[in-house]
Amino acid sequence: MTERAGRRRAGRESGGREGRREARANAVVETTPFIERKIPYLEYLTEENLQLIEDNADILLEEIGIDFLDDPEALEMWKEAGADVQGSRVHFPKGLCRSLIQATAPREYVQHARNPARNVIIGGKRTVLVPAYGSPFVHDIDKGRRYATINDFENFVKLAYMAPDIHHSGGTICEPVDLPVNKRHFDMVYTHFKLSDKPLMGSVTHHERAQDTVDMAKLVFGEEFVDQNCVLTSLINVNSPMTYDATMLGSLKVYARNNQATVISPFILAGAMSPVTTAGTVTQILAEALAGIAFTQLCRPGAPVVFGTFAAAVSMATGAPTFGTPEPSQVMYAAASLARRLGVPFRSGGGLCGSKLPDAQAAYEAANTLQTSALAGVNFMLHTAGWLEGGLAMGYEKFIMDSDQASMIAVLLGGMDMSENGQALDAVREVGPGKHYLGSAHTLKNFETAFYRSTVADNNSYEQWTADGSLDTAQRANIIWKKMLNEYQAPALDSAIDEALLDFMARRKGSFADRDY
Repeated sequence: MTERAGRRRAGRESGGREGRREARANAVVETTPFIERKIPYLEYLTEENLQLIEDNADILLEEIGIDFLDDPEALEMWKEAGADVQGSRVHFPKGLCRSLIQATAPREYVQHARNPARNVIIGGKRTVLVPAYGSPFVHDIDKGRRYATINDFENFVKLAYMAPDIHHSGGTICEPVDLPVNKRHFDMVYTHFKLSDKPLMGSVTHHERAQDTVDMAKLVFGEEFVDQNCVLTSLINVNSPMTYDATMLGSLKVYARNNQATVISPFILAGAMSPVTTAGTVTQILAEALAGIAFTQLCRPGAPVVFGTFAAAVSMATGAPTFGTPEPSQVMYAAASLARRLGVPFRSGGGLCGSKLPDAQAAYEAANTLQTSALAGVNFMLHTAGWLEGGLAMGYEKFIMDSDQASMIAVLLGGMDMSENGQALDAVREVGPGKHYLGSAHTLKNFETAFYRSTVADNNSYEQWTADGSLDTAQRANIIWKKMLNEYQAPALDSAIDEALLDFMARRKGSFADRDY
């Protein structure tokens, strides 16, 4: 071996690998506000199958109807629109809901962030990845499972802000149970505005809390801007089967009338809250969604709205929800096609799992759901990162693992490089038969960006893995989230806006007593 070759080899063995790893770790990560889809949708059902489901949903709407509970105003609005209202039950003439939706509901909409570079387009061939939502517990491998606090909430907003392929700050990423139920929405909305400049979701647990969210957004964006533009997306869950309750209707009306987006989501555990078959479940989902989406257009024609689904299967042995199984994937594929036919954006999916730990079950169940979501054509992917224990817990390590999957989704949906460089004919001409490509000019030109490099997976040799501490995926993710929080820097927020938000919160909090409901 020559002296020069020996120096090259020594450099590769000692500092080369570490130098490249350090360079990648310190590189500025480019972020994109959303994914532009460049591949076809996976169409699971035929045209005839989809038409049959639509026809059956019309039968449910007309013959059985949907309950709108404890909201006389909503019932009166439906009566004026031509529906048959009997008590709290609304029966819809065939085609009424669809005609209301297709007359005014936008096919896509822009949700503005306080940083315009972070604006997202929801609908069309775009995918927006959003953190998990609503967990009362958090989990990490150091402290285990515990009730979430406002500190945990702030941590996850920071992590979502720093994650390059999480496009949205989300909403109730976890429930800060150390704050009063009737006042915690102020702190959550403020945290999103203060610690992130990505778009956010609004509170829906009471119509007054929804209005507080809108009022806080007006302080950030301006009253006229909010009236004419979407700055909030909110989650309105149907109380399946086939019921809208007063809480959800109250928040729906606030957001829709303020021209803010609502995600109308039947919340279904199939076999308990819908028929035990996937076709029957999809039919019920469509009927429930049509009624809610149409109602948003009665509140304000043109208000942005999303067709949502959350469908898990129920174990027929235990009654527990299950995730990552084939049947919810079938539901998602079918519902995505129905949303496109209806002409509105679609929400579903995420890193769903039933596991209590960031383990193999959590990984494969989440990966199954995330990939189905990507192939189906989900536009607003709630629960992308952090979901554990059927949604009861928000996991720190799971958030990092799912964020890695989110980055893979971006590559998958970006399609195949068919440029001259992607075709690589020059490389094949250079190398020819019987040789390898490792030293070719094309490889040297492309090796830094060729193939996705996971942030949490270990692909080293057994010996190198052992030398690095024999860490499993969760342990590596634990190191990553702590490093991210340690390096977090808040985006700038105008001091006058910050003071206005704090003053609004103080005045509103002081105007009523704390309650735990």
